[in-house]
Formats: sequence, structure tokens, C-alpha cells
Amino acid sequence: MSRLYFRYGTMNCSKSANALMTRFNYIERGHSVLLLKPAVDTRESSVTSRVGLSVPAVLFDGGDDLRAIYDENPCDCVIVDEAQFASPAQIEQLRNIVDDKDIPVFCFGLRTDFMTRVFPGSLRLFELADSISELKCICDCGEKATVNARFVGGKIAREGEQVFIGGNESYRSMCYKCWKNGM
Repeated sequence: MSRLYFRYGTMNCSKSANALMTRFNYIERGHSVLLLKPAVDTRESSVTSRVGLSVPAVLFDGGDDLRAIYDENPCDCVIVDEAQFASPAQIEQLRNIVDDKDIPVFCFGLRTDFMTRVFPGSLRLFELADSISELKCICDCGEKATVNARFVGGKIAREGEQVFIGGNESYRSMCYKCWKNGM
């Protein structure tokens, strides 16, 4: 019986690297993999990890039907990077792939935005996933990082659009206490 997996964490906790390692594991054993990534992440069309791993991905938009993309690219496993950007309806489509096609689906993404608000796609994954696990990262102070702090002009941003694509130049993983205190 296949499952819907959600592996989440803050930025820099190796979500993309884990997605690519999962892909490699399936391919090494002769299985086909559909690697998906939301097109809202405009930096590139590949799933790329900060440790240097990179693999081309099939991009999807907010209105795309992920079941149709699967039907066009039948495979043994579906992996979604940046799953927080998928719509709740798309998360339900992934759930249906698991149930109707008996295909495992692995979703990797952020739990919350820079204001500590849950992304709609992540919320739906918390509601529907069979297996949920956290990938951990640490704050500069040494505590577990739980917040994706956005920096603007060298200061922690407290308001703005939920989606702002950026990397280390714009975000830092922090514990809640350091984020709250503006450290």
C-alpha cells in the first residue's frame, strides 16, 4: 500500500537534497520517478540543493491538475519539491494518485512562511499525509530552527507578501526566540 509522505523543515535543512536522494534511491533500483516543482519558484527549472545536487524537474502552475501530469508521465514514484506552493486542491490530487494509482508520493517543503503562518499547501499536507516527518536545522544560537526569517535591509521583516522567492541572501533559519527578539 502506497503512502503520501510530507517531509518538512525550515530553509537550509536539506529538503531538496533529501528529495533528490529519494529520487536516486528509486532510480538506482530501476524505478521511474516523476520529479515535480512549482513554477512559482522562478530561480530555475531544476530541483537544486545547496550542496550542489541538481536534477531537471517538471514544472507546474497553481491551476494545473497534477493527476493529468502524472497520467502524461506515468511512473513508480512522484516527488514534489517546494510542496508548500502547491494549492490545497493539488495536494488532494496527489492524495488521489496515492489512493487510485497505488503510487507513493513524497512531498518536501516548508511548514510556515516568514511570519510563522502555515502555507495552505502545507496545511493540507498535514491534514492528508500518511507520514509526516521534520527535517531539522539549527539556529545561530544552537537551538532548533523553526522559523524562516526574511531579511530586508539587514533587518527581520515582519510583514509583506507570503511568497518571495529567495535564498540565503533573503532568508535565515532561526529559533522562535531569536526571531521574536530580532536577533
